[in-house]
Amino acid sequence: MLMPSIFGEDLFDEMMGFPFDNRFFARRNPVYGKAATAVMKTDVKDMDGMYEISMDLPGFSKENINAELKDGYLTVNATTSVNQDDSSEGRYIRRERYCGSMSRSFYVGDAVKKEDIKARFENGILALTIPKVPEQPKVETPNYIAIEG
Repeated sequence: MLMPSIFGEDLFDEMMGFPFDNRFFARRNPVYGKAATAVMKTDVKDMDGMYEISMDLPGFSKENINAELKDGYLTVNATTSVNQDDSSEGRYIRRERYCGSMSRSFYVGDAVKKEDIKARFENGILALTIPKVPEQPKVETPNYIAIEG
């Protein structure tokens, strides 16, 4: 059944979706919850001595994808847009292609350096190779305060 566009895909998504799932927020903020994971489908494979991350980014160009390592977190940001100046004849009845920006973050550890991470983007798939670096146990040094007298 066709509904007016003010109701979105389904009238009950707006009224009933809020307490039960994150689609309520995902429609308003594409980086939140299911919207990012719906487009940035990711596989993480544990291999000998490394992790291999494969992330689907169809429709994105390499220039619009950034990967950043900060404080032990690997964050992948991607941005895409749809040309709004469509001079072809006709009008759209429905547009489902995603446009906007999104990001995903993965904790890879504080010992991983950016030089150790290899990234390749080919056929809409971002492949990242991250070495397994064993965490060095932190040795606590006693910080005793001298007491006078």
